[in-house]
Amino acid sequence: MSNRISIIYDRVRWEEKELFSAFEAKNIPFGKYDAKSLVLRSDDSDESIHSSFGSTLLQRCISHYRGMLIAHYLESKNCLVVNSSNTSRICGNKFLSTLQFEESDIKTPLTLFSFSDKSAEDSVEELGYPSVLKPIVGSWGRGVVKLNDKDSAKALIEMRYNDDGLFSKIFYIQQHINRPPRDIRTVVVGDEVVGAEYRYSSNDDWRTNFSLGAKVEECPITKDLEEIVLKASKSVGGGILGVDLMESDDGFLVHEINNNVEFKGVSKFTKENIAYKIVDYINNISKR
Repeated sequence: MSNRISIIYDRVRWEEKELFSAFEAKNIPFGKYDAKSLVLRSDDSDESIHSSFGSTLLQRCISHYRGMLIAHYLESKNCLVVNSSNTSRICGNKFLSTLQFEESDIKTPLTLFSFSDKSAEDSVEELGYPSVLKPIVGSWGRGVVKLNDKDSAKALIEMRYNDDGLFSKIFYIQQHINRPPRDIRTVVVGDEVVGAEYRYSSNDDWRTNFSLGAKVEECPITKDLEEIVLKASKSVGGGILGVDLMESDDGFLVHEINNNVEFKGVSKFTKENIAYKIVDYINNISKR
């Protein structure tokens, strides 16, 4: 009998190893596929795809477009993919996720969208200094810069505008929030916030990404925090997500949502195994 569940990935990180081990520990048969080795046929039948991959897929690709398009393909063959291609599309693009937060009445930093170097400079002048310039697609804090003054803003915007990247002429410029030197990473599995951590910026970097050496500490999951995190998760379709927030004078602000959440740091502060939670969630929905 073919596996009912499979994992598709493009790099085996700590999290994927934990998920593989969790499936094995729970004696749940599963398949695992490196997306880089896949060849998908447009004319494959639903039955053929289900026979190969199963009917439920956990999509764990680091590459945004690789994972999203594979999810689109599998959904076209009537597979259930977590997270869905639409959730991937929204979470993987800060432009779209910010619009979704606004539409769902979720507090988020004021953001201006510009489409030329001149309008980007005007946006920074409107927001004031410092402001934050982010790429609309990307993770781990790469390409995120603080614009401290007019000269540095002009130079960084010009550098971005003259780049040949796909989104280099789309400027996502965000209000700099007066916050403690930390943000909050939460992990959501279905309808449950399974863990939370404070991420403190290192001494030589204002960004709070774990990949950049941020120090982490346990963050209590209060009722207010849980409410806004689940609301943010629901706004993008739900599933297995990382919701990042900042503390401000106006309460919690959601500033990013991660479709392919890394949970190694948060796992230090949880009593229950997050990988087990994910596997139980996938196993349960695969039976529906």
